[in-house]
Amino acid sequence: MKEIIQSVNGDEINLSNVGIFYNEDNLKASETVQITAKTLEAHGINTKILTTDNFTPEITFAVILGGDGTILKAARYYAPFEVPILGINLGRLGFLSQAKSSQADKAIEYILNGSFKIEDRIMLSALDGKLNALNDIVIKGDSFSRTSRLYVHINDNLVCDYLADGIIISTPTGSTAYTLSAGGPILSPVLDAVVIVPICPHTMNARPIVIPSDEIIKVTSNPDKPLLKISADGQNTYDLQNNEYIEIKKSKHKAKLILLNLEKNSFYNVLKEKLHWGLSWKG
Repeated sequence: MKEIIQSVNGDEINLSNVGIFYNEDNLKASETVQITAKTLEAHGINTKILTTDNFTPEITFAVILGGDGTILKAARYYAPFEVPILGINLGRLGFLSQAKSSQADKAIEYILNGSFKIEDRIMLSALDGKLNALNDIVIKGDSFSRTSRLYVHINDNLVCDYLADGIIISTPTGSTAYTLSAGGPILSPVLDAVVIVPICPHTMNARPIVIPSDEIIKVTSNPDKPLLKISADGQNTYDLQNNEYIEIKKSKHKAKLILLNLEKNSFYNVLKEKLHWGLSWKG
């Protein structure tokens, strides 16, 4: 089997060092791991089976077995190395995955046959690169019992003054996650844009805003209030002093997500299947 697989549109996957990663806390993982490994090894492809606590830059193609959280973790790690990621769902929603666990062998066959494309997804960066996110950066107050006053500047212009439980700065990929639950719009994942959404604002005129991704967002708060918390993809969290301003901008890295050329895996079909979007209620 040749090491470089090329799709019909010219995207390439290097199969010289394939990593199959799984969350060892997921009881469904072991069987799918073995099926995936056997399918690859049957074609003479070198594979390593590793947990998601053992990502390594030596991998040239990452197969991620788990839910969306596991895929997000992998995307943040592998974006700087430009390693493409294939997600196989072992979780619940599996919005970022391309196949169910029962379809793992079929998904690998699609890759080997060149029936795939690689989609570059923009990411966000904050705290001078300490935090990177594929879905979103979330800023909240440290106290559950208080709202926070958050000032949002775009390109050094004060745009919004929110009294809210927090604020979400989201990529198009993240627009179907926490952002959607907070009342934000759904964005096509290929858009080069960012959406800002307040969380439970204490006003009726606070609305989400969509801006170009190259705009620089700065968030500040009152210095006499409690600490703020900032998180990336709901996984990495830092505490901040309120006299610090927080700068969020588009990351210089992009996540490379593999999409299989299955009609049902188009973005709009996934919306209908997994979010029941656009379907009328039947009484």
